Amino acid sequence: MAKAPPLSQAVGYGVVIGLGLFFALTMTLTTFILKRYNREVQTSEMFSTAGRTVKSGLVASAVVSSWTWAATLLQSSGVAYNYGVSGPFWYASGATVQIILFATIAIELKKRAPNAHTFLEVIRARYGTITHGVFIVFGLMTNILVTAMLLTGGSAVVTSLTGMSTVAACFLLPVGVVLYTMFGGIKATFLTDYAHTVVILIIIFIFSFTAYATSDILGSPSKVYDLLTEAAQRHPVEGNSEGSYLTMRSKEGAIFFVINIVGNFGTVFCDNGYYNKAIAASPVHALPGYIMGGLSWFAIPWLAATTMGLAALALETNPVFPSYPNRMDPADVSAGLVLPDAAVALLGKGGAAATLLLIFMAVTSAMSAELIAVSSIFTYDIYQTYFNPQASGKKLIYMAHSCVCGFALIMAAFSTGLYYAGISMGYLYLMMGVIISSSVLPATLTLLWSRQNFWAVTLSPPLGLVCALIAWLVTAKQEGGDLSVASTGANYPMLAGNVVALLSPGIFIPVLTYALGADKYDWVSMRAIRKGDDADIAASAGVDLEEIPGESHIDAEAEAKEEAQLLRAGKIARIMTVVMTLCLLILWPMPMYGSGYVFSKPFFTGWVSVGILWLFVSSFCVGLYPLWEGRHTMAHTFKSIFLDITGKRKPVTVRGQHAAQETGSSTPVEISEKMDEKK
Repeated sequence: MAKAPPLSQAVGYGVVIGLGLFFALTMTLTTFILKRYNREVQTSEMFSTAGRTVKSGLVASAVVSSWTWAATLLQSSGVAYNYGVSGPFWYASGATVQIILFATIAIELKKRAPNAHTFLEVIRARYGTITHGVFIVFGLMTNILVTAMLLTGGSAVVTSLTGMSTVAACFLLPVGVVLYTMFGGIKATFLTDYAHTVVILIIIFIFSFTAYATSDILGSPSKVYDLLTEAAQRHPVEGNSEGSYLTMRSKEGAIFFVINIVGNFGTVFCDNGYYNKAIAASPVHALPGYIMGGLSWFAIPWLAATTMGLAALALETNPVFPSYPNRMDPADVSAGLVLPDAAVALLGKGGAAATLLLIFMAVTSAMSAELIAVSSIFTYDIYQTYFNPQASGKKLIYMAHSCVCGFALIMAAFSTGLYYAGISMGYLYLMMGVIISSSVLPATLTLLWSRQNFWAVTLSPPLGLVCALIAWLVTAKQEGGDLSVASTGANYPMLAGNVVALLSPGIFIPVLTYALGADKYDWVSMRAIRKGDDADIAASAGVDLEEIPGESHIDAEAEAKEEAQLLRAGKIARIMTVVMTLCLLILWPMPMYGSGYVFSKPFFTGWVSVGILWLFVSSFCVGLYPLWEGRHTMAHTFKSIFLDITGKRKPVTVRGQHAAQETGSSTPVEISEKMDEKK
């Protein structure tokens, strides 16, 4: 008989609804403060791009937060439970490389299409309407799959920990996210991403220090090592070196690694959310933001899963473990319940509460990015492009708000359907590459290769999808004897489908390009993409459009300087891409895999210590550095609030061009500070 949930339903509803509303109220207040003191009026451009002025620290924290899905913590702990120490590393390295690689695409996007709102606008600018339609479908499929994973994984954990209805969790988890995303746009997403990332880092530290330092049951890497050795003797892992959980040589782990790396190419390079963050970043800050974000993120799944996945293995023979005296059910592992079970065993109700908070943060922060991504596609790629090319800023904002609400409602209903169909987060995670990865190569080459022609970019994604589905389902039929959730969700069918999806366009693209005539694209049409017209919003807010951050005109000299910076950043990005890919995928793991080395106790201790130290570095990059970068703006804002509250001075409305000439700067903070000095 299943044990009662460690927390009450009241706690579940309190966290899901209460914390969601708290963030919504906080972001509403923040949006008001930014408008009153920093002139950040919520135009359509500000809603979708944050004025293209976000600095590297905030970009890094947003990348970490957006990439820290429920699956990041839950699926990685599940593969640690199944395969041992190799699982967390394969998960982390197989999903970090894409972020590093994406830095190159981010630079190219900002260089070639400085006014773009989505990567789909770039596709249309180069290839036209038909290709645009194909990639809209693949882009939306990516957002649907990612959001479904967030809600299925998050709701399963909430139900496991509190007994709250899974259906209620699916519908209530998005409520707070919808509210603060509507009020604050992508800027709210960046700010809440920062807060969520800090909380996630703190909770992972608590788990790690409890398991490896303070726990009465575990309390040291040495004790965990001994218990993992005993676990391997009771149930050795088939395909692992010596059947051990303490080796990088894992046959099934390696298969998961390939599936993981292929699937995550799709969810980075086809998810408009990552392009949104690249577009929102200041040109100088896009590269360091993505590099810091990628390397900082690596430590999160690696350490979280090395802690919680291995703790579950070490503790499952202890009466404190929820499934005791039995091992965890494979369905529960696939649903993502390894981490919450380990947390309850380690810390009791406190561990359950920490996990609930952790998963709430992971689900809501990643979901806000998906809401912005989908609203941008519907607003700019569908509504403005095909229905109302002359749409005013107010109409674009209205459309964006409507899409945020509509998409959240549809995904809540879809995730509920998946729950009743028995489709878990783990299944979706393995399947996503099959569905979307055939669009990775053509989308990437749109920005990197001038020769790719219309036929190659238009036909290779659907052809690749058909090939991937055939490979997936045929392999499932051959391996499992039938087509069911169990047979199609097995490793070998998923491996076949994922690999075919990613690599088949590598055949279709050159064949179609050179057989039907290579293109000679000059990149000019991408630069013709225009910003939204927000003059009506600025007028109703009583400010000049030029006065709003990101809206001021850039002169030729500044534009040339920006071009030079992007050119340099592009070269650095390519070098970093090669170096980090070699390090994370070959130089570090492959010798350990090839040798079949089984960790000694001192080596395992060092392995854990490196993970903890790496997380400290991540905490500096995405926790402290954004505060340092924004210190002047924060100081100005707090000073203005204090003077406003005490009645010493009300905010001064400065007309854009006059202020720029009078003070020598059009930056709102600098304008205000210099106006303060004059007074």
